Amino acid sequence: MFNTELLRTRDPRVLLIALLFSLSALAPIKAAAVEGGSGIYLLGSKGSGAGILPPTGKYFLNDSYYYSGLASASTALPDEAGTLAFGLDADAFVNLSTFLNVTDTQVLGGRLAYGVVVPVVAKDVSASATASFGGSPISGAVSDDTFAFGDPLLTGIIGWSSGNWHSTMNVLLNIPVGSYSPNSLANAGFNRWGLDTTLAVTWLDPATGYEVSVAPGFTFNGENDDTGYRSGTEFHLEFAAMKHQSKQFAYGLNGYYYHQITGDSGTAPGDFKGRVGAIGPALNYTFLAGNTPVTLKAKYLHEFDADNRLEGGSALIQLAIPLGL
Repeated sequence: MFNTELLRTRDPRVLLIALLFSLSALAPIKAAAVEGGSGIYLLGSKGSGAGILPPTGKYFLNDSYYYSGLASASTALPDEAGTLAFGLDADAFVNLSTFLNVTDTQVLGGRLAYGVVVPVVAKDVSASATASFGGSPISGAVSDDTFAFGDPLLTGIIGWSSGNWHSTMNVLLNIPVGSYSPNSLANAGFNRWGLDTTLAVTWLDPATGYEVSVAPGFTFNGENDDTGYRSGTEFHLEFAAMKHQSKQFAYGLNGYYYHQITGDSGTAPGDFKGRVGAIGPALNYTFLAGNTPVTLKAKYLHEFDADNRLEGGSALIQLAIPLGL
């Protein structure tokens, strides 16, 4: 039974604890499914050229990602004791450094590539709660921030090409050794194993410059041993429609659709399933840094139709640099 006496305190930390405990008893409150509000797969990271594996060689890839989002919910307390409202505000900056080796090794008729992804994460998270009893509201808020290394990921890719058609099978393995505390609102690491599989297909006609890319995938999550929370299986679909004006410049639209196909479980507050969509502009530009061709991709994604998820916007700048080794 939910203890409304906890909400009579003006200590914001106690108020937040009361709110979080209430989630398991008050099913209508749903703020952000998947523990921590985000998964190991970075939404927006695919898009233009997602199905194209670069030529044989070694590469340094750098993704700089900024996200800002909000979530809120409210519900009536048991026995008509009052109402409870919850708000979540999060800002995150993630820098992903990827070292990728594209080989001539043939696997299933395609070329093999492998690498490692090292994330550095900065987060600022604020949570607030307001409980109203007979017209006398009690409010409280807590906030947390972090700047630390996240969980490294191992990646493996197989790429195929035939005429204007290109495709890749991508696998990401999340290794839970990044900075994490079960008592923190903001964490750089996930403290859970995770596996993502994504199939990306690109059709690119060099004669007209038109490109269409799609990249569906699934993320499978392990349990967080410190909290007993197990995030559900996630489906994500990314797309891009681009016009290549030249070999150096392209523009168009990109977006994604995200939906959990199984709910969170364990200590999760009910059968949580998240959903969100996003769309926005994208630009590609290739230039020379000395004698080295560098590809820059810039995109913005505006989210909509969120359910049990933060809703906001993200900006992403991606660099691909051949190392010539």
